[in-house]
Amino acid sequence: MLASGYRAPAGPGGPAAAEYYCADSENGDHIDDPSEDALFMLIDDLNDTNNTFVIIQPDQDDPAWFASVAVLDQGGYEIVRRDSERREHDLSVETSTHQIAGDLTRWTATRAT
Repeated sequence: MLASGYRAPAGPGGPAAAEYYCADSENGDHIDDPSEDALFMLIDDLNDTNNTFVIIQPDQDDPAWFASVAVLDQGGYEIVRRDSERREHDLSVETSTHQIAGDLTRWTATRAT
């Protein structure tokens, strides 16, 4: 399955979990295996009052990696990427939601195996 935001139909045990990862925003939006466009929409919907961050991580207990995007008070977004298995931890600041969504899509694709 491609990271497309597609959610498989519910089976006897309930809805299917994300195959690779999911994205959750502070306001409760949840997307399984989000596409680049879906990530763009989640990030573009962020604001500085009641929807200040999005977290992307595997849909499992104690995930080995995560990425987050948070609104900064002075404008722009803080992006954190952390992968404990690869000993990676990166912090950056960006202003382009298109750039952020594209970068995160590529970054998560290297982890969704």
